Amino acid sequence: MQNDVKAPGFKPMLIGGEWVAGANGKLLDVYNPATGQVIAQVPDGDRDDIERAVQAARNAFDTGAWEKLGPAGRAKCLWRIGDLIEANLDELARLESLNNGMTEASARGFAVARTAECFRYYAGWVTKIHGKTSEFHGMSEPILGYTLREPVGVAGMIVPWNSPLMITSWKLAAALAAGCTCVLKPAEETPLTALRLGELILEAGVPPGVVNIVTGYGHKAGAALAEHDQVDKITFTGSTEIGKIILKSAAGNLKKVTLELGGKSPVVVFPDADMGKAIPGAARAIFNNSGQVCTAGSRLYVHESVFDQVIEGVTKRAAAIKVGPGSDPATEMGPLISQKQLSRVAGYVRSGPDEGAEIVVGGGVLDRPGFFMEPTVITTRNEDITVVREEIFGPVLVAQPFREIEEITQLANDTPFGLAASIWTQDIKLAHRLARRIQAGSVGINVHQMTNISMPFGGYKQSGWGRESSWEGIDAYLETKSVLVAL
Repeated sequence: MQNDVKAPGFKPMLIGGEWVAGANGKLLDVYNPATGQVIAQVPDGDRDDIERAVQAARNAFDTGAWEKLGPAGRAKCLWRIGDLIEANLDELARLESLNNGMTEASARGFAVARTAECFRYYAGWVTKIHGKTSEFHGMSEPILGYTLREPVGVAGMIVPWNSPLMITSWKLAAALAAGCTCVLKPAEETPLTALRLGELILEAGVPPGVVNIVTGYGHKAGAALAEHDQVDKITFTGSTEIGKIILKSAAGNLKKVTLELGGKSPVVVFPDADMGKAIPGAARAIFNNSGQVCTAGSRLYVHESVFDQVIEGVTKRAAAIKVGPGSDPATEMGPLISQKQLSRVAGYVRSGPDEGAEIVVGGGVLDRPGFFMEPTVITTRNEDITVVREEIFGPVLVAQPFREIEEITQLANDTPFGLAASIWTQDIKLAHRLARRIQAGSVGINVHQMTNISMPFGGYKQSGWGRESSWEGIDAYLETKSVLVAL
């Protein structure tokens, strides 16, 4: 593969340990969202490529290519992957920024660093996967019972574009730790770091066919992977709409499913909050990664007694954010991923005033090359308008005042989503009481968007099924077998 992140070039996909072109010979352009220019081309993979990749993964699993290394050997491979990611941190950060638009500082200090941490974390779990024993009496004789934890088989993974390398690691490292073989389908917009990771995986000594990477569109390659009857598990991160399609596709062979889907996360600020932390915290919660974060704090609820103070503070921060390419060290917020996403976000913003909301700051598309949107703050008292109800997935904050804790509980939970939330207060009893009432998979108290590989991650309601990260991330790729022995 060509590794010069500055030069366009063809990047083949990984099947059975070989770097190959697509079966149909078609190519996809990969863009730099800061310029709108093509930076690479990858295969436009389709059903035939998924078939080749699944068969490679199936053969690797059935012949025990990964299993034969033993737990200690597999752990060493995962640890080496972490070391190789760290050794190539600067290159991976530049590539992630170039392809995704996030700032290089964010990519280096968060996305890539967390990816290395993830592989090392799961390396530590590989030798600790075991079952339980039980002794009891049967009809006429004692019985020894024990359980085995076994890998589910071939795992299919569909990854989004908003934090491609880190989310890939959550799925891939956990599945490999469990003993599965894998077929990864990165987002068509952001395949470059996944392909570079594939090189590092081979370099680390993972056997051919254990990890396969097929590039292409979701409605072709992704759909074929979700439907394939030789895939035993499918994991998807993306929109709730596509998650429902994935779920239907998986029904053919009743494959196991993990879904991490949309969010419309509330940020709740009480009058006694430390405003020196709450105001910048609320701003970071929505403007980090241009708002293209599933846990983004896109709904801000502020007690009416401090509403003007908080909105003034967040608005000043939004207006001061330097928007630009991720390669510029001065940039604080990069572009949106594509022209399609930019048009979508801008359309949501235009709908706000049409439905009675007020744009306090921002709201415009920047007149420059690339896909840049101004950081935007909207205020409203109407809970039923579009910008409050639907996930925007951009740097758009919608703020509303509230009066009582009973009211805020209802407002926070009045959404089909339930991925994340944060509560800002110095009243610890209030914080814990409200954390129990909010229907979300992750609730921060005086912090927002603080994911860690040691904590389970996932959502309530239409924000998904199952959990990733922590031990629960491995458990999602394991089967439990009971063995009964007459003594």
